[in-house]
Amino acid sequence: MATHAGKMTVSVPRHLILFTDEVAKEMHVSRSKVVSTCLQQFADERLREEMEEGYRLMAKEHARFAKMAATIAH
Repeated sequence: MATHAGKMTVSVPRHLILFTDEVAKEMHVSRSKVVSTCLQQFADERLREEMEEGYRLMAKEHARFAKMAATIAH
C-alpha cells in the first residue's frame, strides 16, 4: 500500500526512546519505522476489535430476527 509520510513531534518517556532505538538497531530500520510499525499494529488491532463487536451485534440481530421469523411461521 502506497502512503504519503507526514511528520509529527511527540514527547515520550526516555525509557521508551531508548527501547525504540534498541529495536531499530536490532531490526536495522529507522526509529520512525519502529514507531510507525507499532502504530500500524495498534490500528490493526483496534479495527479487528471493532469488527468483532460489529459481528457480535449482527449475530444478536440475526438471532432475534430468526426467533421472530420462527414465531410467525408457526
